Amino acid sequence: MTYTLLLRLEGILQAWGNRSHFHTRDTLPRPTKSGVIGLLAAADGHDRDEQRGEDDDFLPLETLAELRFGVRADRPGSLIEDFHTAGGGTYPLSPRDLITDPDRAQRAAATTDMATGPVFTSEAGHSLHAWYGAPKGIAPHKETRTLVAANRKRSPITSTRTYIADAAFLAGVQSDDRSLLRHLAGRLDAPQRLIWLGRKDCPPSYDVNLGIHPGDLETALTTAAALPRARPHRCNAWIECAPHTPRAQPISDQPLSFSPHRRTHAERWERRLTVTWSQT
Repeated sequence: MTYTLLLRLEGILQAWGNRSHFHTRDTLPRPTKSGVIGLLAAADGHDRDEQRGEDDDFLPLETLAELRFGVRADRPGSLIEDFHTAGGGTYPLSPRDLITDPDRAQRAAATTDMATGPVFTSEAGHSLHAWYGAPKGIAPHKETRTLVAANRKRSPITSTRTYIADAAFLAGVQSDDRSLLRHLAGRLDAPQRLIWLGRKDCPPSYDVNLGIHPGDLETALTTAAALPRARPHRCNAWIECAPHTPRAQPISDQPLSFSPHRRTHAERWERRLTVTWSQT
């Protein structure tokens, strides 16, 4: 028997990029399969480089990617654009820096005034307040396990980012393996990693898990109740289908790897249908 796990994807902002480059972050007007599988992988505790430890029990990406995917746009929202700036500027030394950058803390300890000291011994000619830049890439040091900043450049990083504002989508993943869907539903209720609506600054506003329903994606997405403030009477849905199905279109969002160094996607096919309902 076939089952479908439904997910409520609703938040102030969402972003489901399909052709994003670092300085230009686009979004499709609806969630992508890659983004939703990535959300499930994060909830499951998946390691993006597939480095599995003895105590890890996350599912392989191949298992998640085999799930059949569909999404319904109950409230499509509107596209907005943001000019985003990260880092840059000058800052005084703050207590946080003593934790995130031990090397700088040691140099600063030699100064008489940590907030406005004249120079670092290794940065002669630059006053402390002008030299310091916002730390980025904070992570534990491999040997000491102390938090350190990998990037201390002062140059700002700019990008143009598009978001979907005030949208609500009903997504579903289909499988004949009910135990697999129950595992994923449990992880959505108690995620092993933080989950986002496509981008790390887009948290969900409500619980994502809407339960497991008998039947395929078509049945689940056409019979499920409309989400609050849904578009009246009808909406569009996109459902994964076999290649070259009549009236279907290809889309390159089938995830093959989430590794930051070799992130890749393949082509899959989906068809659009119209869902209608009566609202009281």
